[in-house]
Amino acid sequence: MMTTRKVLILSVSAGDGHIHAAEALHAHSKEHDLAVDARHLDVMDYVPSEFRKDYIDYYFSLVNKAPNLWGNSYLDNNEDRRDSGRKKVLNSIEQLNTAALSQAIHQYAPEAIVCTHFLPAEILSRMIHSERFKSPVWVQVTDFDLHRLWMHDHMTGYFAANEEVAFRMQATGVDAKKIRVTGIPIMPAFSQRFNREKCAQSIGLNPAIKTFLLMGGGAGLGDLATVAENLLGLRNDFQLIVLAGKNVKALASLKLLTEHYPKRLVPVRFTQDVAQLMACADVVITKPGGLTTSECLAMGLPMIINAPIPGQEERNADYLLEQGVALKAFDAVTLSYRVRYLLENPKHLQQMTEKASQIGKPHAGKHVITNVLGHGL
Repeated sequence: MMTTRKVLILSVSAGDGHIHAAEALHAHSKEHDLAVDARHLDVMDYVPSEFRKDYIDYYFSLVNKAPNLWGNSYLDNNEDRRDSGRKKVLNSIEQLNTAALSQAIHQYAPEAIVCTHFLPAEILSRMIHSERFKSPVWVQVTDFDLHRLWMHDHMTGYFAANEEVAFRMQATGVDAKKIRVTGIPIMPAFSQRFNREKCAQSIGLNPAIKTFLLMGGGAGLGDLATVAENLLGLRNDFQLIVLAGKNVKALASLKLLTEHYPKRLVPVRFTQDVAQLMACADVVITKPGGLTTSECLAMGLPMIINAPIPGQEERNADYLLEQGVALKAFDAVTLSYRVRYLLENPKHLQQMTEKASQIGKPHAGKHVITNVLGHGL
């Protein structure tokens, strides 16, 4: 009989990317040829509410209200020595607030752990050092950049988004044998090849016409309805899908706007079918989060990136621009120009599409699970 392997995936709900990467690994574990009992835990569910509020509020308050301060903090912490006074204080606080998590881990008794956030990796590094835990621990970096907060002693191995991140891991002292370049895990749906004609027709669009997919809150560009109206005011012939998510007000405004642009604008509420929407599109307009951009690359979609958060998203943007798979919009006017440029320069758009397909890693999640299972479990 085939032995079931127990794999624990730990994430932190400070930003959607870490959670989505963990969910992707969990989904891939179910599709694996070997018997896997995978469990996904959010570390924030196992710490006191005061600590959870302080930890998450600190992140979101800086990112949303003081992004430049967050960017400076990102750079400062990257240069911070592990034995610095500030680091020791943070370690002490985290150690005092992780008893429930430690208990949950021991109760499940996993044969391996994959961390999609640096906090659980830091906690487990301390547990291994004090001989309270012995199972292999892997770390999945979820951006096209490497920050020192991800690097910890006693880790079995690391999964990198690309060769540059792997190179930087080695520069911090990690043995090259411990590093796997897998890409960033995304849901299995993004490895499928959908029929563009059927997907477009299912939402009332013409598959033969160039289509842009606008994702997110339009941060830095204005509200979604205004952004959509500005773009549709261009004389070029194209269609626009706008993913409003859980923003009910934006969705209502977009639906009103469809009266002026019938068959050219499709507003979409929160959905799990993002891969199908991407299958309808030629270009995605998005913030450069590690997970979203990895989904785009997996689908062979070039991007127009906007409003990157200083720090990791700026580094993601740099990588995408260097690879020739994205353009950058600084404001609403620049976005309109970028859209018009790509429509009027189909050869450049085709080159971007080909490059996106070349560097996309749709099977990253599968490769991560395979590596973990193949490590002597």
